Amino acid sequence: MAKKEFTYYGKTIEELKKLSLNEFAEIAPARIRRSLKRGFTDPQKKLLKKIKNKESNIKTHCRGIIILPEMVDSAVNVHDGKSFIKVVIQPEMVGHYLGEFISTRKGVSHSAPGIGATRSSAALSVK
Repeated sequence: MAKKEFTYYGKTIEELKKLSLNEFAEIAPARIRRSLKRGFTDPQKKLLKKIKNKESNIKTHCRGIIILPEMVDSAVNVHDGKSFIKVVIQPEMVGHYLGEFISTRKGVSHSAPGIGATRSSAALSVK
C-alpha cells in the first residue's frame, strides 16, 4: 500500500513552500491567519532567521510561533519550562503552534506512604 501524500487544504508541501506568507495566511484557519497578519515578535524573527540559515542546535523559548512550511524538516530545541526538548518538524505539523508538541507538565509518580500517613496507608507494604 502506498503512503498517502500530505496535503494542507489541498496543497502539497512543495506547493506550500512556494507560497508567500500572505498567501499561506489566506488558506490557513482564522486564528492562525490573525496571528500571521499581526506579524512576528523579535524573538520569533530571530528563530525564523536561524531556521532559514539551516543552523544546528537551535534553542528557543518561542512556543507560540506558528509552524510554517519553510520550517519543515528542521530540528528545534524547545523549552518546556525546565529543559529543552528536541522537536523535528514534520509536514503534518504545519499550521500548528510549536508549543503544542512539547508538554510542560510531567506525570506524577507516587512512591511509598510518607511519615504521618493515615493508619490504612501505613499498613501497605513499603516495597
